[in-house]
Amino acid sequence: MEPIRLQFHDLGLLAPELTLVAAAVILSLIDLLLPRQNSRVWLGWLSLLSLALSAMFVVLYQLNPVEPRQLLEFSYRIDDFASVLKLILLAGAGLITFMSIGSVNEEEIPHVGEFYYLLLPATLGGMIMASSGDLITLFVGLELLSITSYILVAMRKKHLQSNEGAFKYLVLGGISSALILYGMSFLYGMTGTTVIPQISSVLEQGGEALQPMIYLSFFLILAGFGFKVAASPFHTWAPDVYQGAPTQVTAFLAVVSKAAAFAILFRVMYTVFASPGIMGSPIHDDFLTALMVVAAAAMIVGNFTALRQTNMKRLLAYSGIANTGYLLVPIAVQFTIVHFSNFAEFTFYLIAYLFMNVGMFAMLMIVERSTGGQELKAFAGLYYRAPGLAIATVLLVLSLAGLPISGGFFGKLYIMLGTMQTQHYWLGAVMIVTSVVSFYYYFGLIRQMFMRSDDEAGPLRPTIQLSITVWLCAGIGVLLGLYPQGVLAYLERIFSLGQDLFMFG
Repeated sequence: MEPIRLQFHDLGLLAPELTLVAAAVILSLIDLLLPRQNSRVWLGWLSLLSLALSAMFVVLYQLNPVEPRQLLEFSYRIDDFASVLKLILLAGAGLITFMSIGSVNEEEIPHVGEFYYLLLPATLGGMIMASSGDLITLFVGLELLSITSYILVAMRKKHLQSNEGAFKYLVLGGISSALILYGMSFLYGMTGTTVIPQISSVLEQGGEALQPMIYLSFFLILAGFGFKVAASPFHTWAPDVYQGAPTQVTAFLAVVSKAAAFAILFRVMYTVFASPGIMGSPIHDDFLTALMVVAAAAMIVGNFTALRQTNMKRLLAYSGIANTGYLLVPIAVQFTIVHFSNFAEFTFYLIAYLFMNVGMFAMLMIVERSTGGQELKAFAGLYYRAPGLAIATVLLVLSLAGLPISGGFFGKLYIMLGTMQTQHYWLGAVMIVTSVVSFYYYFGLIRQMFMRSDDEAGPLRPTIQLSITVWLCAGIGVLLGLYPQGVLAYLERIFSLGQDLFMFG
């Protein structure tokens, strides 16, 4: 058999990924050769520039192609599903890099330069996952993202809590990767291939003889990715890791790492376990039911546990677990004749989730710089110390809570309406009830800012980058709430169910 090689013209299609590879290598060499006493702030600007260039190349070479492109026999896919998710990943990484410039210090993170350029391979790993058409490529991207994330979490070497969180993350992350790999091995054993669309074709023809192994593979992969997205009952690592990691890294885990895992979960579940050939069979219904149960559990556990939190990072961790449940719903309810906008609903809410969470973590960094604390009471009297930032925080909280005039509201609304259209009324009821529960702890933050005072707290000292990030995220959240239909219509227009998700093209 003749070996498959990349052609020179294929490198243009890989420009976004190659940009991050080159930037990570160059920045690491500069950091190595630069004298220790020199400032590393400008490495952050170079890292941000490389992310912007990568996003530009996605728009120029990968977004909305005439037809999907396969590189190395489906190992790597260039389609709109991957391109949209890559832009989300790059936007999240770019915002986190931008808000970190000028606020990362060597007392907290001894190697500032490493922080800036390690974000690049981590983001690259997520982009590889989004474009994976082969299980091997998928796992390479997953491990690139995971290993760099372990290092980023452990960067506060002098903090005991950070070391504890990093150890938990490393051990449990290794176990989850092993579960995913074990589940993939069953798929390979049943089909003799690692190419995802070919696996789907073989499983459709396998009949009842393969069902026990398909079940085993599904639940192993679901458990592994359940850890990666912090879905209940695989969420126990998240609060400790979020609290122990540097706030910038926590934001990365909450947004970029989670979005990458959702990208591949969406594609694998539909291309392998809920493909058209399996659709309508008992095994297909069981898979979707399992996803719905995990989604409901995440919403219930995340929101109800958040009620008892007094640490802001832990509260955002449980809020993230609840949002994982909302994001799982479009995957779990399946495409039908009456409802086929799952991808648009999922992506719209993911975009809203990105901005409202990055904005909240930026605001938390501002408060940390002023008070040195992460507790809810650190926000006491914020309106009297910085009224502008307090108003921006209210807009972010409204989006997190899912109240009108916010992107979070319409994101949840579209997902809930899709759930009702497919007649999964119990799941829609869980969404409504848990969203109402979330109002209590979100408005507890607003109560601290407007109805409590802290006479001992000093003035806030935000960097320009942090202030811009907070207002930018709050503003985009409002714009998503004012013009939701335009974004949703664009996503539906460029997305092709057959070519972009099921890989028929």
